[in-house]
Amino acid sequence: MKVSGLTIVRNAVQFDYPVVEAILSILPLCDEFIVGVGNSQDNTLELVQQIASPKIRIFQSIWDENLRQGGRVLAVETDKAFQQISPDTDWCFYIQADEILHENDLDKVYENMRKNLSDRNVEGLLFRYLHFYGSYDYIGDSRKWYRHEVRIVRNSPKIHSFRDAQGFRWDNRPIKVKDSGGTIFHYGWVRPPEVQAKRQKAFHRFWHDDQWIKTHLTSNDFFDYSQIDSLSLFRGIHPRVMQDRIRSMNWKFDFDPTQKNFGFKAKILYIIEKIFGWRPFEYRNYRLLK
Repeated sequence: MKVSGLTIVRNAVQFDYPVVEAILSILPLCDEFIVGVGNSQDNTLELVQQIASPKIRIFQSIWDENLRQGGRVLAVETDKAFQQISPDTDWCFYIQADEILHENDLDKVYENMRKNLSDRNVEGLLFRYLHFYGSYDYIGDSRKWYRHEVRIVRNSPKIHSFRDAQGFRWDNRPIKVKDSGGTIFHYGWVRPPEVQAKRQKAFHRFWHDDQWIKTHLTSNDFFDYSQIDSLSLFRGIHPRVMQDRIRSMNWKFDFDPTQKNFGFKAKILYIIEKIFGWRPFEYRNYRLLK
């Protein structure tokens, strides 16, 4: 069984992406790792080059600044990374530059790749998500955060990145998946407030035109983390590769988890989910097999 990892990244230093940690978190599972480094205004290329592993292959890419609808450029760049994968690869493990797999899940994920290798009906593997927000102590627990997503897919020309690269499609239909047994720790909303503000302004350029950005984004130099509907305390243990970042956190964020900023409908749906573990009307870009 051959496994190829892949990710794309741009301006990782400027916007504080834990891309090195993301790569290292799944590198033990991979026989090769493809990193697409976009045209950056910082030392992103050098940052990735410092990872001492013969498994890593880097290619450089120019991101199309004219693709400004729905984050499409991210899917385009992800598909470029897929084109770099060795033909004899069986499974492709895609991880975004702010996502980490916990080391405790490595064996479970490997075993599920091995177990499903010969079952061609299984086209990918699904991961549970924890979305950290504001600091490393809180996770988003409302409907705005997706609970699961596909991160391992077969090496097939039928696979392509979907919309803003959150997930994948097999041709134009949802991918048929089984559970990977793993959890992705998503740290995209844990940055110094001044860095998060800059990152938001830059990132929205991949979704909206200049007028939308001018109308909807404030000119504040610090991102206001307090404007959130619901968070819960994280009571687990962070991945080992993130420990240095966590120790060096240099800003303060406190939140009262009992505080809920919901409208009536959202409150009812939140209560249903917490009681029954079921999320009504949940969007799923995959088909979970029994």
